[in-house]
Amino acid sequence: MTALLDVGCHLPAGSVDIGDICVDADPKRLWTYRRLFGLKKVLRDPGQDLRPLLVAAVDSLTELRGNEHRVRYVVLGRTIVPAVRAGETLLEDVCVTLGLPNAVAFTLTQHACAAGLLAVNLAGRLLAADGDPDALALVLTGEKAFAPILETIPESTVMGEATAACLVTANGERDRLLGVATRTLGQFAESVPPQPLHPDFVKDHNEVLAEVIRQACRNAGVDVDDLALLLPHNVNMLSWSWTCRLLDVPLERVYLDNIAVTGHCFGADPFINYVHARAADRLRPGDLYLMAAVGLGATFTAAVLRH
Repeated sequence: MTALLDVGCHLPAGSVDIGDICVDADPKRLWTYRRLFGLKKVLRDPGQDLRPLLVAAVDSLTELRGNEHRVRYVVLGRTIVPAVRAGETLLEDVCVTLGLPNAVAFTLTQHACAAGLLAVNLAGRLLAADGDPDALALVLTGEKAFAPILETIPESTVMGEATAACLVTANGERDRLLGVATRTLGQFAESVPPQPLHPDFVKDHNEVLAEVIRQACRNAGVDVDDLALLLPHNVNMLSWSWTCRLLDVPLERVYLDNIAVTGHCFGADPFINYVHARAADRLRPGDLYLMAAVGLGATFTAAVLRH
């Protein structure tokens, strides 16, 4: 069964107030971001490109040390398709830096910020199909807000640059993937910056997310009430408040501590939240938990795991 052998993350040292990013925003919008959305600062590292940020996340994986030769696949769950300049070889360079001689490296795109969760599911399926019980897959998430249109999602969130890495196995005993659900609403394919979010996407977002969470629980054979913790994408507090009302789940059961600190770090959010929730003893052995993410375009994905 697909499982997370290890999860790590890297948080840039630089912290930027959202007011310094949204300099053209009117005071009412900034008030909404701060008071209703719970956004205060985001983590940025303007002096680094994406390569060292991804490598730093991988370096935090203690289970990878000495097992580099077992890594069969390296999958980059990419939110932004043009993540590097033309002609550059981001993923190949990362593999060389990490010393992964046997890895097949590729990217998973077109699902925006849901790509990371989908990459974990795909990695587990590839490993299971290969039939090698010792093989591992490395999933990478997180990106650079390298252009003005990537710094914010209007009326929704502000982007950070923290990264995360997951070491995936097909036969793990902990953090086992019990059920996944995903739904793509193709009618919103063009509703991405610099285009404004489609009004119907904004209206339906929370209801669709809640239903995908319910479906992931059904696929795992559990109830939403059985979940000890929800690890969200860090878009904003208000969105999760409404989603929890639809699910009849206390907001305290969602790990929201990072929204004010990291901002929305593309596809890395659920994994960063896992690392921090584990360190804070919010996850105990045997606990059921759920990771969720929504990618503009629009893909909704949720995954149920047992710690």
